[in-house]
Amino acid sequence: MKQIIQITSGKGPIECEFYTEKVFEMIKKEMREKQIQFEVLETIEGEKIGFQSITIELDKNDEFLKSWKGSIQFVAKSKFRPNHQRKNWFVGVFEIENLQELILNESDLQFQTMRSSGAGGQNVNKVNSAVRVTHLPTKIQVVAMDSRSQLENKKLAITRLKLKIIEQNAKQKSVLKENQWMNHVQLERGNPIKIFKM
Repeated sequence: MKQIIQITSGKGPIECEFYTEKVFEMIKKEMREKQIQFEVLETIEGEKIGFQSITIELDKNDEFLKSWKGSIQFVAKSKFRPNHQRKNWFVGVFEIENLQELILNESDLQFQTMRSSGAGGQNVNKVNSAVRVTHLPTKIQVVAMDSRSQLENKKLAITRLKLKIIEQNAKQKSVLKENQWMNHVQLERGNPIKIFKM
């Protein structure tokens, strides 16, 4: 079982992008110490330094995630703007819903034959040549009755189902991207779960 986390500067200034990289380094170090397997899925670099966002997939570990999820506050003078008055910089750590990509396995398919409708002569009404295929995990169904051949309709139904699964996966990726974008906007600058005084 996997979890996905996003470390984000929350559309903050260069200092937040700098500390986003620092949080990533700290999380990476702790994951290695706790032998939590992880993979970096996506990085969006900062304008000059650090990162706007880093997305990581890791082995499920609720205790580890709970210790990092939320706002992380850094208290420090700006390294990039010496005369800047602000001393509090925030980075967000969010969990993103892990939307599993659908895979089409023959064992997950249920086939049902039925009589075709429409033009085609007497053969249409006598033979169960139309095929309905159901993808059991998602309950997605497609029907093929284009051919007089049940075998041809079965192949066509599987092809149509594959296209539906591809469409479903594309929708899930779109939702994931939308959630990642919302995290940039929703970073709470306050109530930090961790505070680092630099």
